[in-house]
Amino acid sequence: MDPFSQLILLIAVVSFCTFQWLFHSVSPWVSSRISPGFLKLTHKQKIEWNSRTVSTFHALLVGLFCLYILFFDEAVNQDPVWGDPTLVKINVSITTGYLISDLLLIFYYWRAIGDKFFVIHHLAALYAYYFVLGQGMLPYFANFRLLAEFSTPCVNQRWFFEVLGYPKVSKPNMANGVLMAAVFFLVRIAVMPLYYSRMFSVYGTEAYYMVTFGGRSAWIFSSICLDIMNVMWMHKIARGCYKVLRSSRRLKPEIQENGKTD
Repeated sequence: MDPFSQLILLIAVVSFCTFQWLFHSVSPWVSSRISPGFLKLTHKQKIEWNSRTVSTFHALLVGLFCLYILFFDEAVNQDPVWGDPTLVKINVSITTGYLISDLLLIFYYWRAIGDKFFVIHHLAALYAYYFVLGQGMLPYFANFRLLAEFSTPCVNQRWFFEVLGYPKVSKPNMANGVLMAAVFFLVRIAVMPLYYSRMFSVYGTEAYYMVTFGGRSAWIFSSICLDIMNVMWMHKIARGCYKVLRSSRRLKPEIQENGKTD
């Protein structure tokens, strides 16, 4: 194993250990001091709270690194299939450590956070990342996919508000809902034309056929499946956001009338 591969393996291991430490020690300690409501949660809710806290930290860390690569890594942007994958490998190895850590937690705390969909999602992602980490192929597309992580903090925040008892029509909940819909659209839907135009630009080229059949299958098939789910989720999020905004508008006249009668 060459020195850089050893470094990537070390980063993945350190990432795994770090996210385990964040889940078991850092999140409970910080959460109990920032949010008094954390102490009132059930055991199962605390497990999911800590899991989502770690998820948010991972999403912001990897998402920002992803943006840096997207804007400043010329090698990857010029050759999206075989460009120098050094920075992408580092970012993907961080995510690999997180995914393995999260899988372990899901299986161990199955009754609290067990979800077959997340297991399938994590395993599919790890399979796709094998081609990046093991063979250095498709770095641009692997990195581009990590942009989707930016929608995770808002999704987790919605759950935090819900478990803390915030009404759906409260201002913090509504602001987060609108932000969640906007960010989800930007990083998962609006970027589709750019992603598939880059995919189409390399299709049929020599670089494309140098990718193994397994790599091409994981790349194309997973991209289409993920984006079908993204469109479905976007539709669901948009409908939910619209319903909450409508209900809040209906409540305003009622509140004003009650205020006048009082």
